[in-house]
Amino acid sequence: MEISEKLLCLFSAEVSTNGETYTVEIPRREIETGSVEPGETYRVALISADEDRPSSTATSPVSDQPQPPVETGEIRYVEIEDLGKQGDGIARVERGYVIIVPDSEVGERVKVEITEVKPNFAVGEIIK
Repeated sequence: MEISEKLLCLFSAEVSTNGETYTVEIPRREIETGSVEPGETYRVALISADEDRPSSTATSPVSDQPQPPVETGEIRYVEIEDLGKQGDGIARVERGYVIIVPDSEVGERVKVEITEVKPNFAVGEIIK
């Protein structure tokens, strides 16, 4: 499944009923991190939970903090928006998450492989 670069957040939620309407609750962390603004209108995609539901033996801890929107080894096309203090390119993806891209210039659109992922940023190496 292809995910749009415009994706603001990804979370699991139940659809609840309230008379004639149905509601999907947005986790507080998505509002607090600025991914979603109350009163704004968004497009919503629904994906069956059976496909992505972790197995009952999963041992990963549940966190209130949003997870980085990239994984090590992932390939992304990004646009370099700025330069960091040490001259590395800075790209931003979902929720403003930063990807540091060495040897890049502002305005470049580059294909990168994510080599390191931290809670607040990732490092991507340009793939030629």
